[in-house]
Order: sequence, then structure tokens, then C-alpha cells
Amino acid sequence: MELSSGSAVGGVTLNELPEECWENVLSLTTPRDVCRLSAVSPIFKSAAESDVVWQSFLPHDLESILSTSPDASILMSSASSKKEVYFSLCDYPIIVDNWRKSFSLEKKSGKKCYMLSARDLEITSGTPIWTLNTVSDSRFADVAELNNVYSLKICGKISTYLLSPETLYTAYLVYNFPPRNYGFYDQSADVTMRLNEAESGPRTVSWNPQGRRRHNNGSVTVYPKERGNGWLELELGDFFNAEGEDGELEMRVFDYIGHWKYRFILDGIEIRPKDVSRAAS
Repeated sequence: MELSSGSAVGGVTLNELPEECWENVLSLTTPRDVCRLSAVSPIFKSAAESDVVWQSFLPHDLESILSTSPDASILMSSASSKKEVYFSLCDYPIIVDNWRKSFSLEKKSGKKCYMLSARDLEITSGTPIWTLNTVSDSRFADVAELNNVYSLKICGKISTYLLSPETLYTAYLVYNFPPRNYGFYDQSADVTMRLNEAESGPRTVSWNPQGRRRHNNGSVTVYPKERGNGWLELELGDFFNAEGEDGELEMRVFDYIGHWKYRFILDGIEIRPKDVSRAAS
């Protein structure tokens, strides 16, 4: 049966139903569905602007998350609606946890995304030659710059209760190469992911997207891709955050190959919902 604004259900036309009914209906969908419906149906257009609808897509613990952000008061005071708060958190990640992490929302679903800054990672090498510097295109105040090392290990940890439940996530190492770097062109590293007692890997990854394509014991090396802002992101692996999960996810990158490396900028590790459409293509 096809319904239009003039259709009747139980003697009442759809456009005679209270707007609160449509707000409740839209609250049971997704942000992407709401935007699509508001564009094609006058019934939904007004309800799609409601704070009731967009409040349902914001995390229930948003107040607690923003309590650790230096920019929370600016965000909340400048936004004129819950919809504006939502899209601001999608488009402009906000710094939380005393500058150690950033928080944002995936636009199409409202799922939580986090990025661990270089300050929030454990970075070890054969020689302690890491420095914290400021770069204009990072969301964080500091990035870590490697100057000259023989081997290195990068480790990040995050509590799974911070993330959205029943969600398949992917972790990415975000980094870049400044001019006059060396030691990364055709070098590989190993990656492991550990969630509570379950560990995956190691899998082989390449630092450089232009490195020589290779196979390792039948498995294909993973290469980084360029992000829209010019940084590189290297996929570390996937994990499913089950309902009620309250553990710790640990992500580790090892490069113990005996080879000197010079000039490498580490922005952090990003954890965001897996883009299934991209993976399928």
C-alpha cells in the first residue's frame, strides 16, 4: 500500500497526525534516513528539524564526554539546535580527555569515533629520538616526529565502553612523511590487535604507499592510503564491539627490521566504524 499526505489510516489522514508522532517515527531510523525522508516528503520535513529527533542520535553519555573538552562550552553555546550539535560533531572533531583524544560522530549513523593523539600512545625505539612538534594540519596541539631510529614500536589502547555497541570498527594509524625522509620506501612492519584475551595477527603492512607490492606466505601486504587532508592512514585491523563489552583494545605496530629510519610524523590512531561500502568495492 502506498501512502501520501492525504492517505487515511483509521479515518485520520497522515497530515492530520500530530508532529510528535512523526518525530517518534524518525527517532527510530538513522540520521541518513531522516535527511533522505525530509527531502522527499513534506510530512517529514518539519519533524526532521526537531530536537527530539536529533537528541536521539546523540550519544547518551555526551555530557560526560564533553566534560573533558576545552571546547565544549563553545560548541553548546554556538549551536542553535540539537541537529546543529550533531553535524558539528560529525564535521569538526572535538578535543577531549585533556588533549589526549579527539571525539566525533560518523555522519550517516551517529556512531562514535575516537582518535588517540601521539601523546596518548606508547612510542618506543632503539634510541629515544622522538620530539613533540606542532603542525598546522593536525587536530592536536602536538604530533610526534621521529628523527633517527633503528627500530620502533607504536602501541595504542582504548576502553571499549567508550565506543558504540554492536558496531564493527576499523583502526588506522595516521602519519605523514616530511621532506628529506629515508628508510621507509620499501620497508614493512607487523601489526597485531588484541581485545581482552583474543588477538589477531600479526599481519604485514607497508609504511609507504609507493612501495613494491609483495606477498608474504600467501597474504597480501596492506598499504596506506591518502586521507582528504593529505595525511596517510594505514589500516591496522577490524574488531567488533559487542553489546555490553567492557574491555580494552590494544593496537600495536612493530618495525624491528634492522634499518635506519629518518623523519616520520605520527598524528595518532583513529578508531571509526568500518566503511562496509568501501570494503566491498
